[in-house]
Amino acid sequence: MRALLSHEPGGPDTLRITDVPSPTPGKGELHVRVRASAINYPDVLIIEDKYQLKPPRPFAPGGEIAGEVIGVGEGVEGWSPGDRLIAVPGYGGLVEEMVIPARSAFRLPEGRSFTDGAALLLTYATSIHALWDRGRLQAGQTLLVLGAAGGVGLAAVELGKARGARVIAAVSSEDKAQAAREAGADEAIVYPRGPFDRNGQKALAEQFKGAVGPAGADVIYDPVGGDYAEPALRSIAWEGRYLVVGFPAGIPKLPLNLTLLKSCDVCGVFWGAFAMRDPAANQRHVAELFELWDAQQISPRVSATYPLERAGEAIAAMAARAVIGKLVVEL
Repeated sequence: MRALLSHEPGGPDTLRITDVPSPTPGKGELHVRVRASAINYPDVLIIEDKYQLKPPRPFAPGGEIAGEVIGVGEGVEGWSPGDRLIAVPGYGGLVEEMVIPARSAFRLPEGRSFTDGAALLLTYATSIHALWDRGRLQAGQTLLVLGAAGGVGLAAVELGKARGARVIAAVSSEDKAQAAREAGADEAIVYPRGPFDRNGQKALAEQFKGAVGPAGADVIYDPVGGDYAEPALRSIAWEGRYLVVGFPAGIPKLPLNLTLLKSCDVCGVFWGAFAMRDPAANQRHVAELFELWDAQQISPRVSATYPLERAGEAIAAMAARAVIGKLVVEL
């Protein structure tokens, strides 16, 4: 079978299509024919050895898959060949076949494509955990979403509206602003590209404050980081919750006096660890996501698809922060 492998640290140009043996499922595992693998920002980092997870090489990137069962390991119940599933293995998904723990798989609902299924779990499960558990978002509250046209950003916009919040989307272009509005954002603002000097940060803070209103944002969802973080924090409400989701613009340093002045919380969001530590709670979240999907309150936006041979191009587009919604590699 074919796999797109990272043999040494580097960018997407270092990835190579390689023939590898088909795997055999062990105890508690499923043998899966991968039909689609979504690309996410961790795929950019993991091949450069800049992610917290560092798999032994060679390995395939691709942390989110949809496919069908072709083999069942010892002790696995409830799964049979031909069953359709989605899963977040973390890496390894840019292959034609792989094995995954059966406990990590969720059934892909009937009528949903492999492409859409591959684009659902990581972004929406991250966002529902962030907003429901860490942000304690309630109807009528104001939610500010940075990077609101990316995969997790659009998921946060849709989930915020499903919760009954007022959603302000912050993006870097008018095309992205339109995508956020289409996802349900009440307002979309276009901020300039960083990095910023102090005056630039002050101007950005005023832009955020003007958008969220004088009471501030009850919840701020930040999958961007960098020079955008402090200006966003300055727009937070009294006892607001600032959600730390990711750092494509760099890891920021926040002045902690701001947290004292606003009596606010800075909350880390690590969905993968949450899902491992509390699988029952994660399963409840996924069940709710399926219900919201059926109710057409959420819908993965796949802006482009690629064959396996061009998966490196998808990772490069993600690295350039030029993507609206999700990119999916179809196998």
